[in-house]
Amino acid sequence: MSAPPLLQVRNLQVQFVTRRAVLTAIDDVSLEIAPGEVLGVVGESGAGKSITGAAIIGLLEPPGRISGGEILLDGRRIDNLPASQMRQVRGREIGAIFQDPLTSLNPLYTVGRQITETIQTHLNLTPAQARTRAIDLLKSTGIPGAQARLDHYPHQFSGGMRQRVVIALALAAEPRLIIADEPTTALDVSIQAQIIALIRRLCREHGTAVMLVTHDMGVIAETADRVAVMYAGRLVEVGPVAQVIHHPQHPYTHGLMGSIPRVGAQRDRLEQIDGAMPRLNAIPTGCAFHPRCPRATSLCERRRPELMPAQQAQAACWLHDANSASHFPAHDAATGGQV
Repeated sequence: MSAPPLLQVRNLQVQFVTRRAVLTAIDDVSLEIAPGEVLGVVGESGAGKSITGAAIIGLLEPPGRISGGEILLDGRRIDNLPASQMRQVRGREIGAIFQDPLTSLNPLYTVGRQITETIQTHLNLTPAQARTRAIDLLKSTGIPGAQARLDHYPHQFSGGMRQRVVIALALAAEPRLIIADEPTTALDVSIQAQIIALIRRLCREHGTAVMLVTHDMGVIAETADRVAVMYAGRLVEVGPVAQVIHHPQHPYTHGLMGSIPRVGAQRDRLEQIDGAMPRLNAIPTGCAFHPRCPRATSLCERRRPELMPAQQAQAACWLHDANSASHFPAHDAATGGQV
């Protein structure tokens, strides 16, 4: 990356302590996001995407806890801050956009009150200045009649408009980082496209860094600059979006790409990844993906690979070990097959 990273996650580990065992949900995850960059984080349900985002923003629910590693925002460590200090970071320096806007908005207050209170909590503005900024935020997120809509309640907005309000709320204090957890899942396709365009424009105009958590590769292709693929609480591939989508270097990523239908492709059936994501109390030894991997070897069962260079990306796969003669096939975006 040309710009120094705004967010640095180093060897993050998140555990859940239960009466029977200590379960590791995130295991040694490291990633970086530069100002103005969108990092897409993808994977199946249970891969650890949302827990990673919650750990970064300081919203892990007990019994979850950060048990290792560190999180730095602009060089300052934030994972060990007291709750009162983390509340100041959250909102002022880190904004959040969640999947269901109704969980982010208080149904008893107008959207204007919620946005202006957030603004005044973090910025030194008068009530009149805060209201003016709130109107400007609603306008910037594409809400028509922003001045009148400011006095409406969340239930008076459609799903797409509520999500725009949540984006305005996330931007209220001019944060430098936004954690967007499945921000388009509950929306129809046309509204999804508008929200994607909005996120891209905000990054371009304000230099905001975005961590976009989703399972939708279409959203990733349209929005992200780089992609981090997660499986069973670990990163298995990280690289530029075009590289990861068109030439995946990990068998799991290859399976994800192969399962996506493509316009104009003549195929009898889609590829599938056999099996299911392992439970936290039954993570396999070695590479966690090896029971589902068509190219697994005895080495994969014994030893866990770390991220290693794989073309323009990095992949945690022994197929890319310098001592291995194996070659991983490229993925043809046009046909959905191997080349």
